[in-house]
Amino acid sequence: MIRRPGLASLTAALWLMCAPPLLAGQGGSAPAPPPPPLPPATISRGAAGGATVRAVRISEPLNVDGRLDESVYTAVPPIGDFIQQEPREGELATEQTDVWILFDARNLYISARCWDSAPEREVANEMRRDASGIVQNESFGFTLDTFGDKRNGLLFMSSSLGGLRDSAVTDESSNNIDWNTVWDARTARFENGWIVEFVIPFKSLRYPPGSDQRWGIQVRREVRWKNETSFLTLVPAFLGNTGMWAVSLAATIEGLEVPASGKNLEIKPYAITDLRTDRDASPSFANKGDGDVGFDVKYGLSKSLTLDLTYNTDFAQVEDDLQQVNLTRFNLFFPERRDFFLEGQGIFGFGGVGVSAGGGAISLTNNTPVLFFSRRIGLNNERPVPIRGGGRMTGKIGAYSIGVLNIQSDEEVAADARPTNFSVLRIKRDLFRRSNIGVLYTRRDETQGDRGAGETFGIDALYSASRSVNLNGYVARTRTPGVRRDDASYLGHFDYNTDRWGAQLEHLNVGAGFNPEVGFLRRTDFTRQYAEARFSPRPARTHWTAVRRFVYLGSFEYFEDGAGTPEMREAQASFSIQLQSGDYMTLRYLHDYELIPRPFPIATDVLVPVGGYDYQSGVVSYLFGQQRPISGTLSYQEGSLYGGTKRTVGFSGGRVVLSSHFQIEPSISANWVSLPWGAYTSTVVTARHTYMVSPRMFMSALIQYNSSASTLGTNARFRWEYRPGSELFVVYSGGRDTVLKGFSELVNRSSVIKINRLIGL
Repeated sequence: MIRRPGLASLTAALWLMCAPPLLAGQGGSAPAPPPPPLPPATISRGAAGGATVRAVRISEPLNVDGRLDESVYTAVPPIGDFIQQEPREGELATEQTDVWILFDARNLYISARCWDSAPEREVANEMRRDASGIVQNESFGFTLDTFGDKRNGLLFMSSSLGGLRDSAVTDESSNNIDWNTVWDARTARFENGWIVEFVIPFKSLRYPPGSDQRWGIQVRREVRWKNETSFLTLVPAFLGNTGMWAVSLAATIEGLEVPASGKNLEIKPYAITDLRTDRDASPSFANKGDGDVGFDVKYGLSKSLTLDLTYNTDFAQVEDDLQQVNLTRFNLFFPERRDFFLEGQGIFGFGGVGVSAGGGAISLTNNTPVLFFSRRIGLNNERPVPIRGGGRMTGKIGAYSIGVLNIQSDEEVAADARPTNFSVLRIKRDLFRRSNIGVLYTRRDETQGDRGAGETFGIDALYSASRSVNLNGYVARTRTPGVRRDDASYLGHFDYNTDRWGAQLEHLNVGAGFNPEVGFLRRTDFTRQYAEARFSPRPARTHWTAVRRFVYLGSFEYFEDGAGTPEMREAQASFSIQLQSGDYMTLRYLHDYELIPRPFPIATDVLVPVGGYDYQSGVVSYLFGQQRPISGTLSYQEGSLYGGTKRTVGFSGGRVVLSSHFQIEPSISANWVSLPWGAYTSTVVTARHTYMVSPRMFMSALIQYNSSASTLGTNARFRWEYRPGSELFVVYSGGRDTVLKGFSELVNRSSVIKINRLIGL
């Protein structure tokens, strides 16, 4: 049994910042892999928790049906003895998992038999493609490091119901769940648990040339009814859900033989027909029919470099944005949801933005500029803009990650958009074990008129002294027509993260003239200082048996403008209890000061005047674990705001499981605000209803009510992946004004049928 590793002190961690990466301590890199197992063995383990596994060639393709009835499963001994991450880091898993890694001339097969001592208690209620709830089910997944660079990987996962999820991990720090490729998995139950078989065509993967391959593989098993997570190799508890991203801790695969690089061309044509009404357009129209065609092309320039081309791009199948309550004077951030821009997204990430905490990753706030934000392409004034075509090249050449993008959008009068060309260039070089340095260039050029082009230049770097100690920073500058001064931004961020202790320090500066025209900027002309400290002990096994961990957290944030005037400061203290059941209770206190430099409307007919405001509030929240039939976070906040009072009741991340096929995801945020200049109530209610016919077919309806905007929106979708990579969508979307004539005033409506077909050559 592997002993629980000790935790380095903060003093030692600070020393490691300056140590060469090869000498970095806790989790700095995976231990040297043990020697390959001698046949018939399929795994050898090292004393530090590392492993080397053997892939076995088979002469006939497997029948992937979730049943281990082929002779190879008795002839080849399985890989086993998984190691707990939670709740007892370093101990053997309490439920056995048997794994086989097999391959033939065309496919890679990974199969697992997941033993369970109480199969009647298993949590199995999610089968939607790419759903986050798959992680909250009984599930099995693995990450393939096909380049053997111990930085990037491809993640594949299945729930016990057969729900499929794939994603792309970049630099062990960001996970793009919208990356998709062609693969399949089938599950089945047996008396003492469940079985899953995966098949992945080699042509769906990218890897270096040559037959001598040294891939990495990490495997995870979730026993959700126990709230137990185990891995093939030792993964520290402080990494949490990002443990699957830590490919530098993965096992090494020996014996794998891959096919030589051949023609890798995929064409996906689509056809669409729609019927639309828009009474806000100028001129307005009703029941206007239309149809169109277009296509996407994916061509493997090499096994590691991919070219994507698109013509007449359409995003009709994308679900509507979730409504948000805004009680500030700053813009809201809505994430990208369109598949074309999400694939390869990790390569274009800059300066740590979008990176999650843990495993060398750095969590930055929404005040950090996003230098490349793809929603600036094809959207303007919250209205879609036609995209005529474009291309993107992404991949890796040696130690260099490369991303190049060029898109041409068309004119759209209703969105006040002119024909515009967008260009992005991203190059990043690996350094040492887990560090990197990179450059980013973006350009936005209206191709009609004489406005000129807006450009952004940036250099960023990450130095990872160990898995727990990371330094991140960037320097960037923009060039905007008519702006000649104060057009720079820079960031320095320090992150120390272990299971018991954590700390962050950050300095961010954004000039008044800094304007990334293909990016997102929440505020300008400010300097931000931030400090955070965390203490999260785990109680002894003999005490507090229902508690997994306590978390004490304190932070201080300070903003001042370019002239040195304090704009905002916030002190925060919180205490959380993480239970063994997966529930989570938090108490939080906030003390804020904010300077309002100019009046702003916080609601209709309610204007906050110029002045400095002190306010404070308390928050209590309780998260019900997703293994429950009803889950989500219930919260209550009360305190002062802009010289008045505010009360907020919220329920977020809600999930009501009515059956393994049908669920409702409700969410509500209700705010009662009373200010000296007026009182108002702001409420946002959303409910997503989903019926899952099978892992590749579902129907969903998203209903949203926003009292501030006086809107009621409905988005209903039917999605059927009738063959891997080929889909049929039927979509209805409608918006109503809740003030004029009650809920009966229609503002816009569309009905769309779209079909595409993946053709592989």
